[in-house]
Amino acid sequence: MLHTRFRPLPRRHPLPLSSSPSAPRPDFVDPEGEADPDEDSEDLFAAFLPHLFPDDAPSFHGDPGQHLLYSSPRYGDLEIMVPSYPAQSERRPDNPVNQVEEGRKLFAHFLWSAGMVVADGVEKADRLESCGQLSKTDDVAMWRVRGESVLELGAGAALPSVTCALAQASAVTATDHPSSPALSGAIRFNMTHNLQAPKIPTPTNVTIQPHEWGTLEADPWATQNKGCFTRIVAADCYWMRSQHENLVRTMRWFLAPEGRVWVVASFHTGRAIVAGFFETALQMGLEIERIYERDLSSAQDDGSEVHREWVPEREGEGPENRKRWCVIALLKRGEAIKEDR
Repeated sequence: MLHTRFRPLPRRHPLPLSSSPSAPRPDFVDPEGEADPDEDSEDLFAAFLPHLFPDDAPSFHGDPGQHLLYSSPRYGDLEIMVPSYPAQSERRPDNPVNQVEEGRKLFAHFLWSAGMVVADGVEKADRLESCGQLSKTDDVAMWRVRGESVLELGAGAALPSVTCALAQASAVTATDHPSSPALSGAIRFNMTHNLQAPKIPTPTNVTIQPHEWGTLEADPWATQNKGCFTRIVAADCYWMRSQHENLVRTMRWFLAPEGRVWVVASFHTGRAIVAGFFETALQMGLEIERIYERDLSSAQDDGSEVHREWVPEREGEGPENRKRWCVIALLKRGEAIKEDR
């Protein structure tokens, strides 16, 4: 199971106290209190929950500011820092106090399961390609990134960006909203700590960029990089319906003519909101090349993934069963926008 690849590392420093009110967790349950600075029984118990309750797939991993060990079958152990809760982050010139609340609403202070799905796909494709076994018709081939230019939107902890760099993408750019706490150190730590020799044989051009979806013509970096990315990663970025158009507009803007977008979304906010994103993407000129659902909690007898057909509505599906599935889609430019650069 993918979820068993994570385990917590001992906390290095206590989390600073904050007079700010706590924001709700993504499951709308308030945190119970300040975290213990040591690795305690709660951390250990949380690490074993996927083993004890395999049907109860978590939507996210770690606590704000926590360091996790991701056991990658391809690249070994990776230390991933979860972004801090915004009230804990140092103030930056581009993140004044009046934007902190906006940062909390982004829910970037967790490591979401969809990012791990991307990382798993990239690792599998890299392993098969390195031994000459990757076929263009293989299910894994869609995750190939060697020599590609990769853009991650709403990166958070940026696990997909890290694995794409390890898989020898030519360039990787991790972006998040200017108010995101991930830009206060987590992304940079995860990049610099894990992308060192001998793990990475060929250095990848890695950059970190603040970016707000939909602000394109007014953003010098966006205008400079229009149509430059052959792979765009968007993992668990879909819970705000009001941002679907801006997200699609951003995908279209940065996508190279023959490039592809990886859409990966869990159903923790409901299936309908994800279906709504696909409707918006199609209306705005993107096409779905491939789409399916993956079971995050089980595998076939031979170890291969369990897939099923994507449907916008699934009769009789309850919240608990829904949590173990995610949708994976490969999007491309529609014919009408092939020359829109």
